[in-house]
Amino acid sequence: MTTYQEWKQQAEALAIDGRAFIAGQRCDAASRETFSTLNPATGKPLAEVARCDAADVERAVVAAREAFESGVWSKAAPAQRKAVLTRLAELIEEHADELALIEALEAGKPIGECLALDIPESAACIRWHAEVTDKRYDALSPSGANVVSMITREPIGVVGAVLPWNFPALMLAWKLGPALSVGNSVVVKPAAQTSLSTLRIADLALQAGLPAGVFSVVTGFGQSAGQALGIHPDVDLIAFTGSTETGKRFLHYSADTNLKRVVLECGGKNPQLILPDVANLDVVAEQAVAAAFWNMGENCSAGSRMLVPAGMKAALLEKMQQVLAGWKTGDPLDPEVKLGALIEKRHYEKVLGHIESAKDEGARLVCGGKATLVETGGWYVEPTIFDNVTPDMGIAREEIFGPVLCVIEYTDVEEAIRIANDTCYGLAASLWTDNVNNAHKVAARIRAGTVTVNCFGEGDLSTPFGGFKQSGFGGRDKSIYAHDQYCELKTTWLKLD
Repeated sequence: MTTYQEWKQQAEALAIDGRAFIAGQRCDAASRETFSTLNPATGKPLAEVARCDAADVERAVVAAREAFESGVWSKAAPAQRKAVLTRLAELIEEHADELALIEALEAGKPIGECLALDIPESAACIRWHAEVTDKRYDALSPSGANVVSMITREPIGVVGAVLPWNFPALMLAWKLGPALSVGNSVVVKPAAQTSLSTLRIADLALQAGLPAGVFSVVTGFGQSAGQALGIHPDVDLIAFTGSTETGKRFLHYSADTNLKRVVLECGGKNPQLILPDVANLDVVAEQAVAAAFWNMGENCSAGSRMLVPAGMKAALLEKMQQVLAGWKTGDPLDPEVKLGALIEKRHYEKVLGHIESAKDEGARLVCGGKATLVETGGWYVEPTIFDNVTPDMGIAREEIFGPVLCVIEYTDVEEAIRIANDTCYGLAASLWTDNVNNAHKVAARIRAGTVTVNCFGEGDLSTPFGGFKQSGFGGRDKSIYAHDQYCELKTTWLKLD
C-alpha cells in the first residue's frame, strides 16, 4: 500500500497537461486564455487549464460531426467498437494510480476512495458498456405476411456531455460508455473545478484506438463553454449531471435552438427512513454515516435527511457518533483519511452558511458544525449532525451538498412516508426494516428513482440511476437503459409483392 509520504512525493513529481483535447490532439484554447484549477486541500493553484469558449466548442462539434458522418466509428462493426472500449478500460486500470492521484488533488477526494472505488468503477463501467455493444438485437414487428417491418436503433449523432465536479472520472464513464458503445461522437465539458482526469482519459482513449474527433474535451466555464455546447445547433443530445438549476437551463437552450434531446441527472434531498421494527441499530449507524458523509456529502444521492421514531433516536445518534469517531478528516493524500476537503471556497462558505442557518432556525447541533484544519488553507468542514429538525426548516429542504445530516422525528409510518416525499426532489432513498412486507410496501410508496433497503447505495452497473420530479429528466445513467437514450429508433417498412 502506498504511504502518505509516497503519495505526496508522487504529487510533487506529477506532470499535468491542462490543454484541451479536440479532434484527437491536445491544444490551447483559441483565445490562448487559461484559468487556474485549485487544490481544495491547500487552496493553492494546481495547474493552468485551457479556458475554452464558443470557438473551441465549434471546433470540437465540427470534428465530432465529421467523424460521425464519415462512419469511422458510427458505422464500425460493434465488435470493433467493443474492442476499443475494452482497451480503454484496460488503460484506465493501468493508469489507476495516476488518475486517482489527479482526482485526489483536484477534487479533494480521499485517495483511498479514488483508488478503491472511483477509478476501478470508471474502468468497470466502460468495460460493462463495451460488452453490451455486440449483444443487443433489433427487432421485426408482427405486421403481416406481405411486409417486412424492421425496428432498428441508430446512434443519435453528436452528444454533448456536461459533467459535475464530485465524481469526475466516474460520471464521465457513465456517459461515455453507452454513448460511444452505440456509435456516437461525444464532446465533453468537464466541470471547471475538475478537468484533469477527463483530459487524461481522453489521452488514453486515443491510445486505445478511438478515432480522432469521436471524443473531444472542451475545458472552461459553464457560461462560456457549457452554454455554447447547450445552444449549438449541431449537437443532437445533451447529457448533464449537476444542479437542478443548471439542468433547467439546458432545457431552455434546447427549446430555443434545435430541440436537442436533453437527459438530466440533478439534485436530491434524500431520506433515510428507519422503521420502528428495526432491531440492529449498529448496522443502521454504519450505513447511515456512509450515506450522509461519504465523499464529504458532496453526492447527489447522499442520505441527508434521517427520519427516525422518537424512541429510537437517542440510541441511534449515540451509535452514529461512535462511527464518526473513526472517520478521519484531513489531507486527501493520506490513505487513512475518510473525509477530505470541500471542492472550493465558495461552496465551503455556502455549506457553513447552511449550518449557521440551521442553528438560527432552532435545530440542535449534535456534533461538528465548524470549519476545521483552517491552518492548511484548505476547505474542510467537520461532519455535522443536527437533531430537532422539522420538515419545514431550510436544512431539511435545501440540498446542502456537504457533510451535514439532519435528524427528523416521526410518530407513525404514514407520517414518515409523507415527510420522505415532501420535497421537490426524488433521486434516492434508503429504507430500514426487518419486515419484508414493509420493505415492499413502503419502498413502493417512496417517490425516488432508487430505493435501497437495509443499506445505502446506488445499485450496480446493471441498474438504472436517475430521479423523479426535479431530480431527473429524459433518461437514466447506467444499465442497458442508458443505451436507448443515445439512440434514435427507426422503422423501415418493406412492402413485398
